[in-house]
Amino acid sequence: MFDRRLIKFFDWSLLGLTFLIGFIGLVILYSAVMAGDTGPHKILFIKQLIWYSAGLIAMVFCFLFNYRLLEKWAYAIYSICIILLIGVLFFGTYAGGARRWLILGPVSIQPSEIVKIAVIIVLARYYSKNACLTGLRLRELIRPLILILIPFILIVRQPDLGTAMLIVLIAASMTIFVKIEKRSYLYITAFCSILMPAIWFLLKEYQKQRILTFLNPDLDPLGAGYHIIQSKIAVGSGMICGKGFLKGTQNILAFLPEQHTDFIFSVLAEEWGFIGSLVILVIFLMFIIRGLSIAYGCRDVFGTMLASGITALIAWQIFINIGMVMGLMPVVGVPLPFVSYGGSSIITLMICIGILLNISMRRFLIE
Repeated sequence: MFDRRLIKFFDWSLLGLTFLIGFIGLVILYSAVMAGDTGPHKILFIKQLIWYSAGLIAMVFCFLFNYRLLEKWAYAIYSICIILLIGVLFFGTYAGGARRWLILGPVSIQPSEIVKIAVIIVLARYYSKNACLTGLRLRELIRPLILILIPFILIVRQPDLGTAMLIVLIAASMTIFVKIEKRSYLYITAFCSILMPAIWFLLKEYQKQRILTFLNPDLDPLGAGYHIIQSKIAVGSGMICGKGFLKGTQNILAFLPEQHTDFIFSVLAEEWGFIGSLVILVIFLMFIIRGLSIAYGCRDVFGTMLASGITALIAWQIFINIGMVMGLMPVVGVPLPFVSYGGSSIITLMICIGILLNISMRRFLIE
């Protein structure tokens, strides 16, 4: 039977922030695909509206049931997502030089987006069972490492290094949040410091080129450095107030690559300037603070870890995407939450919002 107290505790502020960011995202996407002669991209705005509608349905579903059921089904959800990732390697479709999508009937999905939630849920379950005041010891981190390593390897094989590294960052944030024993923390830090230089030799040539281009875009201004250079021109040309809606020249003349996905923040900065960019950054900050507030206010460890993991997912995507378009980080395929075009990304994020709303409503109830 439905508990009427849930209506009283419904988190309208979180929902309002989500709708506000989503509305801003649709406005920016409209400009990205409608300004100038973007050809077939114009239909993407309609598709994004459809994805948002599907995402709203997923969000409603995710806050109707008790989120504690996810603890019971954590490993089943994780296993299904791993199977989908394996399916991508054998049956996935190629696009942009990578095999990341599965065709399921009339729609295509990107399992690497969905697996982010699965990793958060399974780690939240493990840490809720093993958390202690003295912190996790090294041997207690072996299972989480395996749970992270499996999807990491499968996603790198696609290849999609950006999403793979994002999963590592989310897992690291959750692990630090739950607390690690000081000695174990020092061992891990030393190991990672030794391992980092060796990773360079495991990267593919185009990945090495992206890092070198990040350090000096002028090495290949018409090739690997083109994205960063054009993005920085767009961001800088917006100045204080921007050029105005649908008036961004980098966007209109199609100089800005991937303007509707990875580099959509450049469209915002060019048309709305520093003020517009600052406004959405403040809204994102309010959203992150709200997510952390839900995590700290939750009365059970599983809910706390789940909320912190979801907040870390969104926070890291914001940080990486904006750092990338401003030339502060290498170019990787990480979308800007609720703003970049992408069906799998939107539905994944709306599921995350549904779970956060779920936790926020039920954290006051003692069952």
